[in-house]
Amino acid sequence: VQLVESGGGLVQPGGSLRLSCTASGFAFSRLTMSWYRQAPGLERELVARITVAGVGTDYADSVKGRFTISRDNGKNTVSLQMDSLKPEDTAAYYCSVRILLRTYWGQGTQVTVSS
Repeated sequence: VQLVESGGGLVQPGGSLRLSCTASGFAFSRLTMSWYRQAPGLERELVARITVAGVGTDYADSVKGRFTISRDNGKNTVSLQMDSLKPEDTAAYYCSVRILLRTYWGQGTQVTVSS
């Protein structure tokens, strides 16, 4: 299983970023995919997740209306469009998949929201 995130960076408050995760080594189209984030000194938290066909999505209250998760099962990618970014969105963002009883993580991509 391999998950590779990209798209992080430094952005001003109110700006946008789009994160992408390319997956390999498992049946991507058959599994729910998730994005988590972890800020320094805080626990890792669920940001958003999307079901196998992309019909069902779920978001943390703190990002509802600002972030959009999507997936392309033909390309084995899951994306996170982040709009109206706030300083409190600053964190390392991780792509994740749970297969049977194990959770797999990417290496993470840093998002910093600052003026």
